[in-house]
Amino acid sequence: MYLGQKIVVIMPAYNAERTLETVYLNTPMELVDEIILTDDASRDRTVEVATKLKRIKIFRHARNLGYGANQKTCYREALKIGADIVVMIHPDHQYDPRVIPQMIAPLAEGECDAIFGSRMLGGRFFQGGMPWWKFAGNVILTALTNLTLGIYLTETHTGLRAYSRRYLTAIDFAANSNDFVFDTEIILQGVHRAMRFREIPIETRYFEDASQISLRRSVWYGLSIIHRLLRYRLHRAGILRWPLL
Repeated sequence: MYLGQKIVVIMPAYNAERTLETVYLNTPMELVDEIILTDDASRDRTVEVATKLKRIKIFRHARNLGYGANQKTCYREALKIGADIVVMIHPDHQYDPRVIPQMIAPLAEGECDAIFGSRMLGGRFFQGGMPWWKFAGNVILTALTNLTLGIYLTETHTGLRAYSRRYLTAIDFAANSNDFVFDTEIILQGVHRAMRFREIPIETRYFEDASQISLRRSVWYGLSIIHRLLRYRLHRAGILRWPLL
């Protein structure tokens, strides 16, 4: 418990056997009540490694459903066990779990409803090995998202996030995509529900074992985001209703 709040860390996992234990050992367990790991039909020993670690609840998908579907299972199970704050950390060690205390404090104190780790605030994206085309796409798509939603975030594509129970129960995250665009859809839902956002600076690592999507998948991801932003504007204008919101 932290300030009377139950803290649950979720790990959407896929082929993370080489990095999972390192992420676990760097997680500040003194602040964490539970860890939920959902394995999206990994082809390696991710589940076997996870079973040797303490205080991890493991859920498995019988077949690969996608990154968004993985998050859905994680959030659903976290809410079932009474999570007040849910922190998502990828078990591929691209993000540093040692920043978790900075993420949960503003949420526990009621200062915001969601908090994102931002590589742009960290200012060391290239030092961590971030490809230039990912950086350019990140900046452009974040700017489009800010313009569309009337908000200001320095990064809307981070995989290091924390949400309050209020946020997750106010939206229908189960209706979102099973793919990577889930991360944008959950922001759109939060903005639509007048949730409060905050960011903290982080650093990231790009290396062989860190999960990354290809340039082709990245282009499709970008087009999917633009499509969702257009749907959002049409919904807000009363032109085309979007059940997601």
